[in-house]
Amino acid sequence: MATKKELTVEEKLKQLYELQLIDNELTELKILKGELPVEVSDLEDQIEGLQTRYNKQANQISEQESFIANHKANIQEATALIERYKTQLDNVKNNREYEALTKEVEMQELEIQLSNKKIGGTEVEITKIAERQNETNIRLEQKKADLEQKKVELKRITEETEKQEKKLLKESEKLRKNIEDRLLFAYDRTRNNYRNGLAVVPVERNSCGGCFNHIPPQVQLEIGMRKKIIACEHCGRILVDGNILETEAV
Repeated sequence: MATKKELTVEEKLKQLYELQLIDNELTELKILKGELPVEVSDLEDQIEGLQTRYNKQANQISEQESFIANHKANIQEATALIERYKTQLDNVKNNREYEALTKEVEMQELEIQLSNKKIGGTEVEITKIAERQNETNIRLEQKKADLEQKKVELKRITEETEKQEKKLLKESEKLRKNIEDRLLFAYDRTRNNYRNGLAVVPVERNSCGGCFNHIPPQVQLEIGMRKKIIACEHCGRILVDGNILETEAV
């Protein structure tokens, strides 16, 4: 099994810094996409919720219409009974039959009144539900339009950055294979500790390029010699001199 070539400290620092610069570019590409992937996902969830609400409202209207249809059938049945009872009234033989038929007519008329009242109240409820459903539909269509726009925008940005992202990921993978596991672990751990993802930073204006705390002259001299890996005593980031990539490793 082939072993990794033993690198000098300067070569290790160069590789770590090159990896950092590549990761910085990948982060910039991610920023370019912004919150679009999250926004697309959120809109899809909202659309699903609105569609469920719209369907529920449609079912409510259907149930209310069935309720009205039942009461209309009751009215037809009661009307038919009234006609039959009135016909029978013409042939009654005594007051008892007359009173009984009259009460049946009155009961059926009350049934018709009750059904008409329930139909009226249900029609008002249907109107209210339909208004809410219309509002839901307006929101639903707007969300669908927003989603389509976000998807087009995300697709455009993805297509523009995909080639560059693949190239950077390939370079990153190649570098990672040559960096010893101990340093790579420390690099990734430090990157994960900071929102900006900076684990290797140059000394700029006598200060750490990550936390901007002052770096003593003696420490800067040691950093410039590239003989050992030095971390910022304040933030723990690995420090390099800004010209490290401009010279060839010895």
